[in-house]
Amino acid sequence: MRLKITSICLLLFVGISFNSCKKDAPFVPLFSISDDIKLGKQVVTEIEVTNRAQYPILDSASNVAAYQFLYGIRNEILNSGKVVYKDEFEWRLRIIRDDTTLNAFCTPGGYIYVYTGLIKYLDSKDELAGVIGHEMAHADRRHTSRSMQTQYGIGTLLSVLLGNDNATLQQIASGIYLLKNSRDHESEADEYSVKYLCPTPYNAAGAAGFFQKMIDDGYTENRLASFFSTHPSPANRVENINQQKIDDGCAGNGTFDAQYASFKTLLP
Repeated sequence: MRLKITSICLLLFVGISFNSCKKDAPFVPLFSISDDIKLGKQVVTEIEVTNRAQYPILDSASNVAAYQFLYGIRNEILNSGKVVYKDEFEWRLRIIRDDTTLNAFCTPGGYIYVYTGLIKYLDSKDELAGVIGHEMAHADRRHTSRSMQTQYGIGTLLSVLLGNDNATLQQIASGIYLLKNSRDHESEADEYSVKYLCPTPYNAAGAAGFFQKMIDDGYTENRLASFFSTHPSPANRVENINQQKIDDGCAGNGTFDAQYASFKTLLP
């Protein structure tokens, strides 16, 4: 099977306001948290209603055990004490049934999507926890707001937020999994993935396992030039993530491989 690798760890964030942001937020944008949440809901509706063919969501009511597994990981991360917008954002998870795509992304307000292709490609629960933590970091650190302002313009985004530009909303939703974060934002999301997992029983460097697997499977910069044009190379990411785990003194052992193997059997 030929797998597509799209830009992992993507986030869309937009909302317009000069309201003050929560203390300890990573930067002070022109957009409020309430705007983040509102636009997130708009994008989710576009993804799950209008674009159902592009994003075939695995029904949560019919796949309770699979979703319970994912939410268990999410809850460990939220309970780490490191997520700034733990109580403000939705942090809802959905699985996209597409075995050919290695990807995950997050909308404003913490709506997280993970492809079955990525889940089946990974080897351990720690690796998936690292990826989910990375996605949550993109939302929590609000990385893509600045790139979205550049791409669409503040006036256009305001129209989207107010419900006056459905065409742009459709464009955003249809291409959200291809949105690009800067190398600095990707590196910071790697760093915070470690910080989120550090207080948990998981191997805090779980995300490094994914990138190491890419290396071992021959996903080189030449082979995936478009991916690496906006992402640090896997080799550097593995080194940096492992060093962050050491620097933070994380002790999780990551002994969940059997659980993960059982989880994968729950997927269609």
